[in-house]
Amino acid sequence: MAQLMLPQSVCLCVLLKRRLSLRLCHLICSKESTKTLNFSSCRPFGTIPVTEDGDYILFESRAIMRYYAEKYKSQGTDLLGKTIEERGQVENWLEVEAHSYNPPIYTLALQFLLFPKLGFPRDENLIKESEEKLAKVLDVYEEKLSKSKYLAGDFFSLADLSHLPFTQYLVSKMGKEYMIRSRKHVSAWWDDISSRPSWQKVLQLYPSPF
Repeated sequence: MAQLMLPQSVCLCVLLKRRLSLRLCHLICSKESTKTLNFSSCRPFGTIPVTEDGDYILFESRAIMRYYAEKYKSQGTDLLGKTIEERGQVENWLEVEAHSYNPPIYTLALQFLLFPKLGFPRDENLIKESEEKLAKVLDVYEEKLSKSKYLAGDFFSLADLSHLPFTQYLVSKMGKEYMIRSRKHVSAWWDDISSRPSWQKVLQLYPSPF
């Protein structure tokens, strides 16, 4: 089955920006294989990604990327902010991504990319509704990015990095690039964050199945 490039690619991007060595384990995912005995103890919900750092285990994408960004913040780019105020802004925009940006763009990815692969019809009403929701979020981003280079301020952070996977689909696979390009500051922001070597390396490691 084709798999969406879920936020595990963001976790990998964080690791690459930290210049850490890592071992990737690729799983063929099905209801049965994602709940095998070997992995059920560290993935109680039977989902991926999961990371093991020695005896320490995490199984949620956003928790994983925060963990590695914090643990290795002295290596590579500081993705969390240098002050408590900057960290607050990073966390604020991570919440925006999780609760306002991700839901409509994820729905669009399902409708345009995964459902056709599975032979399911598109829901045009849901597509229209999701596009409208995403457009409103992008309008807020346009206003924010007219005042600072990145979402949390004038420094690149996890808040920007977390937008990479599904926005990549939006501009390259869904035919919705205009939603980014029609907004001057969002467009410049996207060109900046998507051209970074760590993300380009992720795209090489995880070529799109669509």
